[in-house]
Amino acid sequence: MALAPMALDSLDLARWQFGITTVYHFVLVPLTIGLAPLVALMEALWIRTGNEHWKTATKFFSKVLLINFALGVATGLVQEFQFGMNWSEYSRFVGNIFGAPLAFEALVAFFLESTFLGLWVFGWDRLSPKIHNLCMWMVALGTLFSASFILAANSWMQHPVGAIINAETGRAELDGLSGFLEVITNRIFITTVLHVITSAFLVAGAVILGVSVWWMTKAARADQGVEAREVWRRLTRFAAITMIVGGLSAAGSGHFMGHLVVEEQPAKMAAAEGLCDTESGAPFTAVAFGDCESGMSRFISVPKVYSFMATNDFDAEVMGLNDAQHMYSARYGSTDAAGNRIDYTPNVMAVFWSFRLMIGLGMASMTLGFLALWLTRGGRLITRPSLGRAALWTMGLPFLASSFGWIFTEMGRQPWVVVPNLADPVTDVFLRTSNGVSTAVSSTTVLTSLIVFTLLYAALGVVWFILLRRYVREGVPTPRTAPDDDAATDAGAVLTFSY
Repeated sequence: MALAPMALDSLDLARWQFGITTVYHFVLVPLTIGLAPLVALMEALWIRTGNEHWKTATKFFSKVLLINFALGVATGLVQEFQFGMNWSEYSRFVGNIFGAPLAFEALVAFFLESTFLGLWVFGWDRLSPKIHNLCMWMVALGTLFSASFILAANSWMQHPVGAIINAETGRAELDGLSGFLEVITNRIFITTVLHVITSAFLVAGAVILGVSVWWMTKAARADQGVEAREVWRRLTRFAAITMIVGGLSAAGSGHFMGHLVVEEQPAKMAAAEGLCDTESGAPFTAVAFGDCESGMSRFISVPKVYSFMATNDFDAEVMGLNDAQHMYSARYGSTDAAGNRIDYTPNVMAVFWSFRLMIGLGMASMTLGFLALWLTRGGRLITRPSLGRAALWTMGLPFLASSFGWIFTEMGRQPWVVVPNLADPVTDVFLRTSNGVSTAVSSTTVLTSLIVFTLLYAALGVVWFILLRRYVREGVPTPRTAPDDDAATDAGAVLTFSY
């Protein structure tokens, strides 16, 4: 597939704008989703055990949560703004369906998040400990609902169900209450929610681990043994277990999600493997370059592994990109209204490498959890400053894995903004990306908003980083051991010097 120069038109610019702002926004989202229940669990452990170190941990990481939540709200507002400005044709066609879960997200999920987060912030020493902790659990529930409703909307775009075409308006509409229930029980939606939530725990665990290891090394070298052992080692192991559980769960849910994608979007998974022709016992290739027209150069291929990943059968036949092109052309047309050939093949290299980076960075993050458990076994402390600094740098790995996962998901479904349901070939509920962009918005307008939003998000990113760096560097109050005798008994003590 030859690469054509990108035209500076509204479609390309609108796609770039939505992609850039979404990646910015989704840097914040998984941390909030994963950190809210972990902060609630820290507080619950404090209430149950009476260990003040868990209270210290709760207050410390709640600051990170609050900063992240505030900036997440700010960056998320722009996403809905773009539906009306840059994607009005898409909104006109599917607004009746897409708007329903987004409305629930705002009215139910955001209400829970914002209301109970306010009660939690201002409820210290005003609410009973259990009620106060319940507020944070409600915040965690709100983040789960928020993610679920948004993912329901996105999953419907990946696999439309529960919709009919209104013959009078030409719009897609929900098929009553049963249609809405189909949307929120969509099998793509269920696996996506599991995958996103579990990967969010991997992200949050990595942040707790990185900060805790860094502070453990500092406290240990400053002879603050109580802080190093009771606070930071405890949190390091807590985070490591979270990362392992989250990583294994994300890998499992991702595996089953791949099975569904092979059925519903065969071109996406074929591009993820760079598979041009339908093949039985298809291999998994670690490195590849090129495309199906000019030829694929492959390095390090493992026979039959891709077939297993796609179907749980090492010898199964999986569809290649060429056959996917023929299938879509036969069902949905080979040319557009202007007579131009429709290419149903996504950008192969973008999909191929985002898929591998998602898997590779996710596995590397989970491995760090195992390494942290090993280094802190048997009461051991991590004391090398180089390991503390390395831990901070590794916090970004699961963030990148999540971002590449969404790049794979969204770029892999092109040229569709609403992917046709292959199990229902007669339905008209599908929409190509080129048909969803606004026709009344000039490229200059989109370019201007693209520049403004990119600069704004960059500024917010700097603010986010500065605030997190500031609070992380502040650390926690160093535990002090109270003297056995009061000050009065020290009056007659012999003056000594110690080192």
